Amino acid sequence: MAWQRPDGRLPYELRPISFYPSFTRFAPGSVLARCGDTQVLCTVSVNKGVPKFLEGTGKGWLTAEYRMLPSATQKRQERELLKLSGRTQEIQRLIGRSLRAAVDFDALGEHTLTVDADVLQADAGTRTTAITGSFVALAHAVSQLLQEGVLERSPLCGQVAAVSVGLLEGEPFLDLNYIEDVAATVDFNVVMNQHLGIIEVQGTAEEGSFSRTQLDQLLDVAQKGIQELLIAQREAIANWEALVVIN
Repeated sequence: MAWQRPDGRLPYELRPISFYPSFTRFAPGSVLARCGDTQVLCTVSVNKGVPKFLEGTGKGWLTAEYRMLPSATQKRQERELLKLSGRTQEIQRLIGRSLRAAVDFDALGEHTLTVDADVLQADAGTRTTAITGSFVALAHAVSQLLQEGVLERSPLCGQVAAVSVGLLEGEPFLDLNYIEDVAATVDFNVVMNQHLGIIEVQGTAEEGSFSRTQLDQLLDVAQKGIQELLIAQREAIANWEALVVIN
């Protein structure tokens, strides 16, 4: 029996995606990213200076932090205060790696961009929503920094989006919600750029194994979803053509 999606979506259909820019007042870039019932507040701040290993090189840096509010899930979770969980560390490193693929650090100069992704509500796909939304926040931050004269030229040299896919009843499904994420026998997170080049793939078989054919099917489904996310991102960035210099 084929898997029936709880929300009635087709196997290749994304959850509704929306971006609400300028969601907070003080960060140069802020976006509330909503993917179905998952909501992530993405903000980008800038500081002069870079980590010691980059001092004197003229190059900038981008780093990311990820947190989940205690009430983001049905059962309240304890705040991570003195020590971050392995999951949190893994996700914030993934966000940082993904976004660095879209930044020309020579153009950024010796500035550090800090991305904060805070999950307000979780229904699976928090890390992929964080990446997709944080790129939009990053573009808005760069736009403001250019207007203020902090930057002379845009350091954005690419576009990045991410999505989850999984196998349910042996078939590939796009953009899993929580019920599907728990039931999936194979779970993947895929990050791609504007050329649909793969930046990162995180995948595992929760039980048993999967075939090379199934892997290709999952990547095909992910690519379709990311194509739609790339379009949605561009629609949320007013001065896209002038802001992002893509080779």
